[in-house]
Formats: sequence, structure tokens, C-alpha cells
Amino acid sequence: MNDLSLSGKEWIYRKYDTSYINFLKENYLLDEITAKLLSIRNIDKNYIESFLKPSIKSLIPNPNTLKDMGKTTDRILMAIKKDEIIGIFGDYDVDGASSTALMGNYFRMIGQKFEIYIPDRKSEGYGPTIQSFKKLIDKKVTLIITVDCGTMSFEAIDFANKNKIDVIVLDHHQSEINLPKAHSIINPNRLDDESNLNYLCAAGVCFMTLISVNSNLRKANWFLEKKINEPNLLNFLDLVSLGTICDVVPLVGLNRAIVKQGLKIIDLKKNLGLKTLIDLCKIETKASTYHLGYIIGPRINAGGRVGKCSHGANLLLNNNPKESFQIAIELEKFNSDRKKLEKNLLNIALNTISKNINDPVLILYGKHWHEGIIGIIASRIKEKFNKPTIIISLDNKIGKASARSIVGFDIGSMILSGVQQKLLIKGGGHKMAGGFSIEENKIEEFKSFIINKFEKKTNKTFDRNKLYLDSAISPSALNFDFYQKIEKLSPFGSGNPEPKFILENVKVIKSFIVGEKHIKSILTSKDGSTIKTISFNSFDSDLGQFLLNNKSNTFNIAGKLSLNEWRGEKNVEFIIDDISVNKSQKNMVPSSIG
Repeated sequence: MNDLSLSGKEWIYRKYDTSYINFLKENYLLDEITAKLLSIRNIDKNYIESFLKPSIKSLIPNPNTLKDMGKTTDRILMAIKKDEIIGIFGDYDVDGASSTALMGNYFRMIGQKFEIYIPDRKSEGYGPTIQSFKKLIDKKVTLIITVDCGTMSFEAIDFANKNKIDVIVLDHHQSEINLPKAHSIINPNRLDDESNLNYLCAAGVCFMTLISVNSNLRKANWFLEKKINEPNLLNFLDLVSLGTICDVVPLVGLNRAIVKQGLKIIDLKKNLGLKTLIDLCKIETKASTYHLGYIIGPRINAGGRVGKCSHGANLLLNNNPKESFQIAIELEKFNSDRKKLEKNLLNIALNTISKNINDPVLILYGKHWHEGIIGIIASRIKEKFNKPTIIISLDNKIGKASARSIVGFDIGSMILSGVQQKLLIKGGGHKMAGGFSIEENKIEEFKSFIINKFEKKTNKTFDRNKLYLDSAISPSALNFDFYQKIEKLSPFGSGNPEPKFILENVKVIKSFIVGEKHIKSILTSKDGSTIKTISFNSFDSDLGQFLLNNKSNTFNIAGKLSLNEWRGEKNVEFIIDDISVNKSQKNMVPSSIG
């Protein structure tokens, strides 16, 4: 390819099977592009129908396929029938808040008494502790359900056992062979679970648990005897889809149906907290995975990062319009604070990266880096360099770390392995993200350990500098009909990436800055078509500067489609991920990549 990519990546078309495309077109009456995209994604012909039309009814498995579901259901039913007070202990991230609210809203609907507890990130850290369990026990709680945490909480669960308090763990994080002596542990990622549901987030695990609980209450005629309306669990899919998208778990199998249906429930605005936040953010179009992942999720997360950690769960649990609005306003402020802190810390972290730039895994650390922000910084640096990234904040010779990974490198397993090797004090996570604590004097040893693991795992063949693309399209394809064809494959996310396309030989008519760092452009093609584009967070990049300063040469753009709805009008825009120029135009390329 005689072109130069502004991001330094090699553009590669994904492979497809022409005979399979023809099979799909003939047997499923699909158009060319939909059939091609399904072939590229290697969707088995037996699953085409469920992939294109994912439904909860067709994809939901028997909850009892999950290990310990029977024991868990029986204990929750006992608590309900004996009118016990149930404690819900949740994590402070979106999945934790969604899971906490999911369980709490269900219990409220059936008249079950409950208390929630979300730990403070800075003073208590992640997961249950003896002190936090004691606070729940002091409130007369006799059953504790941990959500999105608990799989590795040996000390806290031992304390509960000594006080004759049962603990149920509903989690999805990676586990070791040895598990705490909880009453029951439902975790599709425990080593002895055979459900094949290891792609669920914690909210998905909670949803499966409620299906079992609800079904057993119905079979026992409990709703009729108590004269209580049986909850429609499908109405909780807004919360389950929120946790699923924001925890970046794969959108495969049941998760596809959860998100597809959940987005419809969100549009109905049944959850007051979500409705309040959507209205505050002025989202006037149908909800999308983008809205959940990049607008709603960060605001719910903001409380756990820089404000009150319980705010996210309390917003999603609240039925009082005035209180919901107040919490949403505070979360909006926390999110603004988070952005400022993030900008400052990202600059500091990037300034320390030069000596590590060639490492296959980036590990950066500094004293008193804000613990609520380091996870976002790890994500930003991972995205910039396409490498697993670990950011460590040091305080009194102890580091607290957040890790983010790339597809193909299971960071959660690596962290557990580090704990087993005594390199880490404690830690855990899942394939794409994790956290741990470490003694300062062991950072370099751990760095060598994880780089060695990465190099063995990838066999040095990792496609770090490749941009995979689905198809070249003509500018005239940027219309609503074509967009709808692409949407047949939605929802998009981890495990089902959004299709990426190339538009060739375009020119800049006009480019301008929107927000602080996004670049909007109006381009034109050889056939005279006008193309509206946006390039996010690109002002400080070669790509952004090229769009702002190049007004004469033609170039190619790679990216994905976006639907912009405003006052009833629907316009398809192109989100630019990369630009390539002919090498003969090298003098037009910023010097940093020339």
C-alpha cells in the first residue's frame, strides 16, 4: 500500500468467504453488506437468526446452570419468608451500582427489607472488609449479598461466619481454586462453573439470580398469598444493559439480547434515576451503547471516583424526583471535577512515559496520584499506545494500581498470578481490567514478571500496529438506509466491534474545533458528495492538525458511521479513526510522523 497512515498503522481488510456471503443472501434474504459483515465476523450459520434478532426468551438459559444457584435461591427465599433484613454490598463502579440497584429495586417491589453498603474508595478500598460487614450487621442484617465483588474476600466472609451471618457472593471476577467459605458463590468465572456464561457482568449474574428467585416465589404461590404483583423482570434490563456496556464485557450470546432489549427499556424511562440523568444530559434521541458507555456511565462512575461512592447506586434506586435531581446534579459536578483531574494527571503520566515507551506493557507510577482517576488514565494510555497499561499511585511505600488490557491478554488472570507469586499484596479483575495493591520495592520485579507473561502469551505476533477494516464504501453510501443495514448487527461493543470502513480520495472543505479537542470537518469526494465527519479527542494529534491545516490534497479516511438526530432530522456522519495520504504528499504530513 503506497500510503502513509497518520497513526502509523497498517490498514488491513478483514477476510471474508464469498461462498458464505452468497449462502446468507440466498437463505436469509440479506443484502450484500450485511452478509459480508456476518462472514467477516464468522457468525455460524446456526446462529444467524439469534444474532440478528437476539431475544431474551430464545437465549436465556436455565439459571441453575450456574454453580450454586440452587443454594443461593433457597437462602434468599428463606430471608424473604422470614422477613429478614438483607444487606446488599456493592462495588462503587457502574456495574456495582447497577447490580446494587437491580437487587434493591426488586426487593422493594416485593416488600422485602434491605440495606445497601457501597464502600468509600479512598478510606476502605475495593470489596468487603471486616469493618464494612460489621456496619451492616449492626443494622440487624442477617444475610449479606455481595454484588460485583466478594470472590476473594476471605477475611470479611470469615468474620461474617463467626457472627453467624450468611454471605452470598454474586460476582464475575476471576477466581482462584480456593474460594472463601461463603454460604454460596455464583460466579461464572469460578473454575468449577460449567454454565458457559463467563461473559456476563455482575448485573447479568444478578439478573439470572432474580429470574430463579422470582420463578420459585411464583411456583410457591407467594405472590398470590401476599397479594403482591409479580415484578416483570424485563423492566430491569435497563440496569442490566447499563452494567453490561460500562463493564466492557463481550456483547455475545445472552449479553446481546440484554443490551438490545435494555436499550428499549431505557427509552421508556422507567427508572427515575436514569431518566433524570438522561434529561440532564439532554439526550433527546433513542438510547444507544454510546450514550451508556460515554455519557451516562462516566457520570454514575464519577461518584466512586471523586465524590460520594454511594451516589451512583442511590440514584438508580431513588423514587423521589427531587432527590434524584439533586443526586444527578452532584454527579454532574463530580464528573466535571473528574475531567479536570484526569487532564492534569494524564499530562503528568505521559511526561513519565518516554523511558518506558518501547515496553510491551506500560507500567507508570507516581506519588499521590488520585486513586479515583488512575483507572481512566490507564484506559487513555492503553487506547493511545494500544498496549496493556498499569497505573500505580504510591503512598507510604504502598502502591494502589488500576490495570487496563487489550484483547488477547487476560489481565485479571495475570494479577491473580502475581498475588500467588507473592509479588502483589492483593488484587483481582477480569480479562480487560483489574486492580491490585503492591509494595513499592516490588514494582520493578512485578514489571519484569508481567512483561515476561505478555511476551510468552503473544509469541511476539501481536497486531499492535494494524487497523482492521471491513470494507471500502462510496461516499453516496452515507445515508440512513445504509446505516440501518449496518444496525442489523448491533448492539456493538466488546466482542462485536462496530464495522469500520474506508472512504477514498476525499478533500477538506472546512474543519473546525468543537468542545476543547474534537475536530468537525466537512469533506467532499470526487463524485461531489458532501461528507460530515468528526474526529474525537484529536486536536493535539497529527490527525487533528492535518484536518485543520490541509485544504488541498486528497486523502483516505477510515472509521465508522454515526447517526446524528436533531429535531426529527436524521443525518449519517463519519467518525474518523485514521487518515492515510499518498507517500508523495509526505510534505503535507506533520513532522512527528513524517
